[in-house]
Amino acid sequence: QVQLVESGGGLVQAGGSLRLSCAASGRTFSSYAMGWFRQAPGKEREIVATITSSGGNTYYAASVEGRFTISRDNAKNTSFLQMNSLKPKDTAVYSCAASRGLAGLTMYGVDYWGQGTQVTVSS
Repeated sequence: QVQLVESGGGLVQAGGSLRLSCAASGRTFSSYAMGWFRQAPGKEREIVATITSSGGNTYYAASVEGRFTISRDNAKNTSFLQMNSLKPKDTAVYSCAASRGLAGLTMYGVDYWGQGTQVTVSS
């Protein structure tokens, strides 16, 4: 069993930065690929970025490529999403997810979800 808890969301002005963290319980964190999703009001949830279990490969949605960076620290059971040059359209609830199946930006069967953290970008 893995529990995921996000933190680091908040209100920021356009052009600013935020760093989201996803802390995982359990001793199997390094077995899972991790991903960050977001869902804006009235819109479907979308994948933002993924990272392989070792951290050796990362993948990004076109909308965040070059602005967001996903990383992980397996020794600390934590995944991160560094978000720079934020735009109002990045406003959403951001959730992390763990999966044993990953192909690029596609997670095959998410095993665990975090509860989500709100990110609001003002213009």
